[in-house]
Amino acid sequence: MVREKYSTMKKALITGITGQDGSYLAELLLSQGYEVYGLSRRNSGCEIEGNRLTHIKDKIKLYYGDMTDISSIHNAIINIMPDEIYNLAAMSDVRISFVQPSYTTSVNALAVVNLLETIRLVKPDTKIYQAGSSEMFGNSMDSDGYQRETTLMDPVSTYGCTKLFAHNICKSYRLSYNMFIINGILFNHESPRRGLNFVTNKVVKEAVKIKKGLSDTLLLGTLDARRDWGHSKDYVNAMWSMMQLSNPDDYVCATGITHSIKDLVEYVFDQLELDYIKYIRHDEKLYRPNEIWDLKGDSTKLKNKINWKPTYTFNSMLNEMIKYWEVQLT
Repeated sequence: MVREKYSTMKKALITGITGQDGSYLAELLLSQGYEVYGLSRRNSGCEIEGNRLTHIKDKIKLYYGDMTDISSIHNAIINIMPDEIYNLAAMSDVRISFVQPSYTTSVNALAVVNLLETIRLVKPDTKIYQAGSSEMFGNSMDSDGYQRETTLMDPVSTYGCTKLFAHNICKSYRLSYNMFIINGILFNHESPRRGLNFVTNKVVKEAVKIKKGLSDTLLLGTLDARRDWGHSKDYVNAMWSMMQLSNPDDYVCATGITHSIKDLVEYVFDQLELDYIKYIRHDEKLYRPNEIWDLKGDSTKLKNKINWKPTYTFNSMLNEMIKYWEVQLT
């Protein structure tokens, strides 16, 4: 969808800008004529993360800070006075959230309270996007097998619980203080920029390495869990579109199609003309203490509001990821 640029430059702050979604969103906002700021933790490590913003680093302005440090949030907002804030920062590894429950709660839940309260006191007309998650539903679904905005939310992981807290506190602030706060309930979304701790990019990269003779094993947990996978580019487009609506609300963003991890593995290995059975090994450490078995989102509400639909299919998304790693691993 072609969008017209704003005649006046708006300022947007993206927390978690160095992540997959943050980098694609930064690109989108720049294309719309925004002045783009990012809040990023200072660290010495790099993976794909160090490369996600390289091509636009001279077009954005970074503030170093941490979502668990309220002074970082306060200083960034005071200095930027943003028109829009996209809170994408999170401890997003579901399995690790069981191992680091306190840290996950600090980043995903308590930090959101600090962000909301700072905005309420400093610049209450700022529009806020809160990145929710399909993990908030847990294994709850409606009778037709879908999860939507009205589906019971019953999370089974620390990550899901903290995201549900943030979701509910945002609703509370929206209703109590008449703040413009969007809750985006995004289902799984991937891309070549996805972290390697997530199963999609892990599978693709390792499969390409096996094809090139650089590896002979892919370690995985369960193959039975099913997910509704889309592409990050499509989903950040939905985020921005939600923020342009006249009234804030909660919206599910999903493809409505599920695949199992086994489906994912089979497709990637087939594209590389490999028999995955020869290379898969199961690692008990990669199993979650409590698993979600099936996630499938109904985006009817979102589609009716902004006419959103994904441009990538499951296959075209994986094809893009395969091509990326074929080039990177030459």
